[in-house]
Amino acid sequence: MQKKGYEPILILLMSILTGSAAAQETPGLVYPVTQKTDTIDDYHGVKVADPYRWLEDDHSEATAAWVKEQNTVTQAYLEKIPFRDAIHKRLSTLWNYPRSGAPFQRGDYYYFFKNDGLQNQAVLYRKKGLDGPPEVFLDPNKLSSAGTTALGNMSFSNDNRYMAYLLAGAGSDWQQGFVMDVATKELLSDKLDWIKFSGLSWKGNGFYYSRYDAPDEKSKLSGKNEFHKVYYHRLGTPQDQDELVYVDKEHPLRNAGVHATEDERFLILNTSEGTSGAELQYRDLQDASQQGFKMLIKGFDFEPEVIDNLGGKLLVRTNHDAPNYKVVLIDPKHPEKEHWQTIVPEKPEALAGANTAGGRLFVSYLKDAAERVYEYNIDNPAKVTHKEVALPGIGSVSGFGSRKEQKSFFYTFTSYTTPGTIYRYDIATGKSTLYDKPVVQFNPDEYETKQVFFMSKDGARVPIFLSYKKGLKMDGNNPVLLYGYGGFNIPMTPGFNVSNLFFMEQGGIYAVVNLRGGSEYGEAWHKAGMLDHKQNVFDDFIGAAEFLVRQKYTNPARIAIRGGSNGGLLIGACMTQRPDLFKVALPAVGVMDMLRYQKFTIGWAWVVEYGSSDKPEDFKYLIKYSPLHNIKPGTAYPATLVTTADHDDRVVPAHSFKFAATLQAAQKGPNPALIRIETQAGHGAGKPTSKLIDEATDVWAFTLYNLGMTMK
Repeated sequence: MQKKGYEPILILLMSILTGSAAAQETPGLVYPVTQKTDTIDDYHGVKVADPYRWLEDDHSEATAAWVKEQNTVTQAYLEKIPFRDAIHKRLSTLWNYPRSGAPFQRGDYYYFFKNDGLQNQAVLYRKKGLDGPPEVFLDPNKLSSAGTTALGNMSFSNDNRYMAYLLAGAGSDWQQGFVMDVATKELLSDKLDWIKFSGLSWKGNGFYYSRYDAPDEKSKLSGKNEFHKVYYHRLGTPQDQDELVYVDKEHPLRNAGVHATEDERFLILNTSEGTSGAELQYRDLQDASQQGFKMLIKGFDFEPEVIDNLGGKLLVRTNHDAPNYKVVLIDPKHPEKEHWQTIVPEKPEALAGANTAGGRLFVSYLKDAAERVYEYNIDNPAKVTHKEVALPGIGSVSGFGSRKEQKSFFYTFTSYTTPGTIYRYDIATGKSTLYDKPVVQFNPDEYETKQVFFMSKDGARVPIFLSYKKGLKMDGNNPVLLYGYGGFNIPMTPGFNVSNLFFMEQGGIYAVVNLRGGSEYGEAWHKAGMLDHKQNVFDDFIGAAEFLVRQKYTNPARIAIRGGSNGGLLIGACMTQRPDLFKVALPAVGVMDMLRYQKFTIGWAWVVEYGSSDKPEDFKYLIKYSPLHNIKPGTAYPATLVTTADHDDRVVPAHSFKFAATLQAAQKGPNPALIRIETQAGHGAGKPTSKLIDEATDVWAFTLYNLGMTMK
């Protein structure tokens, strides 16, 4: 029986199912014919067509042929753009600069990552003392001919004799674990398989890690990941002898990880039901009577995180009764909330992160999406003092943390016009000293960034960062690249990107919207953009574009929109809700099918953020914005370049496949609807430099061409 109010949606979906791929109005473009089937699902009495379900099979010959045909059409279109080669040349020049990560000390050595410029993967170097000559410690570029093997998490044993590390191939989330002898740089016999979503935490002569059971070959990139398990691996033993530390047999859709505090006294077990909320348990290894784990913080309603052990008590960052977060001290013997001691109280700004270094506590806050850092002296928890760390400017920082015995550490500062610059921080004096500043082939003094605010549809005050060449005339005709994410409690803070710099060089405005759903203003800002409030995120993004038009920065014929993953969902939703407002849409590795996303790999973990179509109350709002299900035949959508990758096992490429096929069938008018499918790549992490440049070339060529720009 149909539910009242859903008839238009049902009619629309059936028209998609029965309609023909008629919209071939782009001159010179003939899209591949995508077969439709009569697949129809029943969601709580509502019939929903899914004619391209067959594209979910990433192993079928039909899907492989479709991918090949789509890439052929897309590349033929891109090859006709006259300045594509010039874009590639300029991007290669911009990318080709030496850049390093902040050094970190382990034993007598300082380790750091460095990319000479166009190397596919950054190389891990070390040097004895800060003045010693650098030597290559681990070079991922030698692990695959195409540079598609990337280094993931790594961890040094507490005696600094060994380093355990993870490797991922072709962008997949699946990883393998290895152990290296630090002195000789030789691999041990240890080799661990089927690791995913895992840290590496040493305890004694081994370490803790998390993994799944081995999948079958056909489902390893798309099958649902269930029963995350924590193991302890002892050096020199085969993986099948690893000790199973934790598995929840009653809740297959939970993630789990164990880490030891720096002094190895406490083991902390962190379990989660998704991307929000965590439960913490502990084991005091000095208490011989304790067997297994005991509860520290029960439930999944908040986001607790153990920072360190402080005299037998645990320092914890949490948003319990503090939406903007606070830091508390918890005695494991009396973990009840009434016994918590507040070390850093909640402030009006969101407390974004907390780490210890040299016996001090460093906390970072977000002030209108830019970071500020404070150092706390916690030697006496009853009398805590603090001071602000003077940063080089308005931007983002990383690296505030080190081991207790270290008296200084290095951190990285960046902004939209400042490449990652490394400073050394002396804990005793509280002073920062410039250590390494990269040189990029551009003059940062020619550019500026400013922050503006606008009122969203419901009156929320939303910030936008605008970066562009100084002297740009605001005449309502400037090209704009509008970027957003808006989800999973992730803030969009200032950061340097040579690809975006290229767009600014061409006279464009790079605009980043701090949408609800992120953590820019704490947990309340996050919750205002999740579940049945997700439409707020799209309203914010649409409102940002309308604001820029009203303020004469640009006009709809000059606006391109871009986002990836959850940001790809953002672009898909906004272009289907307001196709008249944007000229170019660039959804990357997006979550496009909001009715089936939870059925693949780790998608179930996003239910806490999105909701699930399995629940009638969630289905009602998901169907209203799901990008795939809101494409209307005969509509003039923006020029669209969908991007995805064949090894994306985070957001499976079927999302993008089905969205592109549906869009091609529905598109009216001259704007192209194309999809670019990368091979030997995944969701984005670890993508080699060569592929990054190739993809950026195609994205900018498509964008400039369709915005009516020419290469300067």
